[in-house]
Amino acid sequence: MNHYDIKESSLAEEGKSRIDWTAREMPVLRLIKERFGRQKPLAGVRISACLHITAETANLALALREGGAEVVLCGSNPLSTQDDAAAALVDYGIPVNAIRGEDHETYYRHIVTALEHRPQITMDDGADLVSTLHREYAGLAANVIGGTEETTTGVIRLRNMARAGKLTYPIIAVNDARTKHFFDNRYGTGQSTIDGITRATNILWAGRKVVVCGYGWCGKGIARRAQGLGAHVIVTEVQPILALEAAMDGYQVMPLIKACEIGEVFITATGDTNVIDKAHILEMRDGAIVANSGHFNIEINIPALESLARSKKRVRPFVDEYTLGDGRRIYLLGEGRLINLAAAEGHPASVMDMSFANQALCLEYLTRMKGELEPAVHPVPEEIDQEVGRLKLASMNITIDSLTEDQRKYLSTWEEGT
Repeated sequence: MNHYDIKESSLAEEGKSRIDWTAREMPVLRLIKERFGRQKPLAGVRISACLHITAETANLALALREGGAEVVLCGSNPLSTQDDAAAALVDYGIPVNAIRGEDHETYYRHIVTALEHRPQITMDDGADLVSTLHREYAGLAANVIGGTEETTTGVIRLRNMARAGKLTYPIIAVNDARTKHFFDNRYGTGQSTIDGITRATNILWAGRKVVVCGYGWCGKGIARRAQGLGAHVIVTEVQPILALEAAMDGYQVMPLIKACEIGEVFITATGDTNVIDKAHILEMRDGAIVANSGHFNIEINIPALESLARSKKRVRPFVDEYTLGDGRRIYLLGEGRLINLAAAEGHPASVMDMSFANQALCLEYLTRMKGELEPAVHPVPEEIDQEVGRLKLASMNITIDSLTEDQRKYLSTWEEGT
């Protein structure tokens, strides 16, 4: 399959430079790529991947091809594609169907193009590829060995599919690997979200009242980074234990409707819909900045914001000013899409190194386990998680202790006590 649809082929050289720069920060994936080149564990396997088309993703795609796979890519978010990285991949011979800023129709046309590759393995970031396959191209599922899912939102959707009896092949929840969500979601999302908002607005964080909606791993990372820059952080939650954790981590915790009265910057990171709703917008102060770091642009009720506004204008790249009927101004960033990819470059490569190492090793595992896994959402095998952690430590020149034989024996028995 040679079909591709990108913005401009002339961006390829710029994209190659970006990919090469990123590769310097991805030593674990490089080691896997080298082994894949020798062993070809994915020889002849057709892979359709719906991922953020970035320089980091490009390095993953090149590693998979080195392993013998036939890879086709489409974008998993209309505003996350780096057009130069897409052009570089096409120049390297990997078909890409993704254009930054593409409309809804084009987005799904590109997903269909990826499915026309008749994948044996799917890779998803948000489950749009898998859900489209199951809804509209169910006949393709018989040939699918399995798939992987990169993000929290996608894992939630896939588990709902499995509970409803609709999931027809096994999918590994890469997001749930400890070497993924402890680092990618917390440190990656934390830094890149603050980076995206800063690039879009150039605000000073020190002294700013920042409201973080959701205290999962992404919310934890965002809150920590905002606090580190001097912001006064308020956390809103619906889960009691997470709210308690936020309080004991030193943040103010309160209902969002109350936080709207004092907040200056609002960041959603929940994976749910209408987290910031009409009632919240009505309580916000003049000049409130609203951004989303969840996968889909559903966390902020944009139609409600539109209905309340008497005017709208673009005041900076990625910043839309909505003037409400009473004159208050609300600033929506990145059209409500993933702000870290809409206005910045996404996660640092060194943290994506672990996430994509998990992806590569899980694809190898799926190929080896063909026909042995039931249609369900599966965890990343513990040995893969541990191997990624070991390789990452080695790349950082960090060594750790090992258990002695006596310690191993003690941990495997029950007789010894005080």
